[in-house]
Amino acid sequence: QVQLVESGGGLVQAGGSLRLSCAASGRTFSSYAVGWFRQAPGKEREFVAAISWSAMSTYYSNSVLGRFTISRDNVKNTVSLQMNSLKPGDAAAYYCAAKPVTHKWINYYFIADLEYDYWGQGTQVTVSS
Repeated sequence: QVQLVESGGGLVQAGGSLRLSCAASGRTFSSYAVGWFRQAPGKEREFVAAISWSAMSTYYSNSVLGRFTISRDNVKNTVSLQMNSLKPGDAAAYYCAAKPVTHKWINYYFIADLEYDYWGQGTQVTVSS
């Protein structure tokens, strides 16, 4: 089992940047594919970005493609989400999630929230216009 803790959220002006981090404890993080999701008030949770165990594969939602970058450091047990050119529509609670994978799946990412077994508590991102 792995525990996830997000950090790095805050208030930023439109056009600004934030870097979110997801720190894992418990079992080694390198056996997990990781995704970032977000949920704004009154809206459903939506996929943002995902990265494979190997870090060889990444995927982004159309709404953040070209502005956000997901990366991981399996030595430090962290996954980061660099968010640039932030828009008011990016404001939400951001959650990281982890899915244990076997060696066969090391280059795969997952975009459905139902695929993930472990979730953090979330970090709030607010973007002022």
